[in-house]
Amino acid sequence: MPTELEKLRDQIDAVDSELVALLARRAALTEQVGLYKSKVGLPVYVPAREAELIEQRCEQAKAMGVPPTLVEDLLRRIMRESYHTQNKRYMCCAPEVENIVVIGGGGALGRIFVDMFTRSGYKVDILEQNDWPKANDMFATASLVLVAVPIKLTEQIIAKLDNLPEDCILADITSTKAVPLNAMLNAHKGPVVGLHPMFGPDVSSMVKQVVVVCHGREEDKYQWLLQQMRVWGAALQETDAQEHDDSMVFIQVMRHFSSYVFGAHLLTENPSLDRLISLSSPIYRLELAMVGRLFAQDPALYTDIIFNNKDSVAVLTSFRDTFDNALDMLKKGDKGAFIKLFFKVGAWFGDYSKQSLVDSKKLLLKANDDRTISE
Repeated sequence: MPTELEKLRDQIDAVDSELVALLARRAALTEQVGLYKSKVGLPVYVPAREAELIEQRCEQAKAMGVPPTLVEDLLRRIMRESYHTQNKRYMCCAPEVENIVVIGGGGALGRIFVDMFTRSGYKVDILEQNDWPKANDMFATASLVLVAVPIKLTEQIIAKLDNLPEDCILADITSTKAVPLNAMLNAHKGPVVGLHPMFGPDVSSMVKQVVVVCHGREEDKYQWLLQQMRVWGAALQETDAQEHDDSMVFIQVMRHFSSYVFGAHLLTENPSLDRLISLSSPIYRLELAMVGRLFAQDPALYTDIIFNNKDSVAVLTSFRDTFDNALDMLKKGDKGAFIKLFFKVGAWFGDYSKQSLVDSKKLLLKANDDRTISE
């Protein structure tokens, strides 16, 4: 005869089976939502709708004695999956566009834009190194030429684009902006815009992904392009090119360089990586994973990001000085100075440090649920 525990487990299995069936029903509904949005041009991601849904279900959870945080975690994971089911087809925001040329469209990041434009119903041509003999034919009817080549080739490629149709939009997706944007303005007399997708080639969709927009010329002519990215779910952040580059030295250069040096030092010291992982708590495993992630990607890309920002040397030198200052406190055993600086940094972060504590706790709970990080 089944034990009491076995009977309870059978009931749990039945409930879990119902959950899976409900998820399947929900996925079918969200797929229909995606088809409707693609017809009318609504963006995949609508922040207000997501916030409202989560708030309502959390209130329901409270009333039923279910932890709201559990319901929120489940809903966010379910909604992330639902965005993927809607990532199949999109409304074309500019059906008058004849064709789009993506230079470097066979590359990792270029392929994402080729795919997204294609899903939106645009005719897309890919121009690679061996295709230049037929480039003029492609450009003749182009409404948009998107430069998606490595940073070191960007200026050289842009210099070739002096024969585009006058109303053609010239854009790039390089991670630096001031130099490429200036090069595009010099090469082309028509509409120009600089873009920087703040994501890597491993994203499954553009939902909630940040794309930085640096306006160049004739902003009204490329509004359809910006709207198209919003329809894809991207979060557009507008800034000028120099402010972008000044920010990227802290957002990208310092972080990538620090991870590079961290990894290089681990190589020098050669500790047991398996042992480090097994002894680490979730936060340290996650930080180690972020370092390891860097070395699983294209070294040329990160080398270009670090080497091609004109402020890299100055900021990294200042960073080294700050490191040396903190190390000097340690050598002298000056705990008071160390704590004093700690408080100063905390004051600079302000309320964001407290919010970071809350946000990172949620992240760590999820990380600890993932066996690839926790084991």
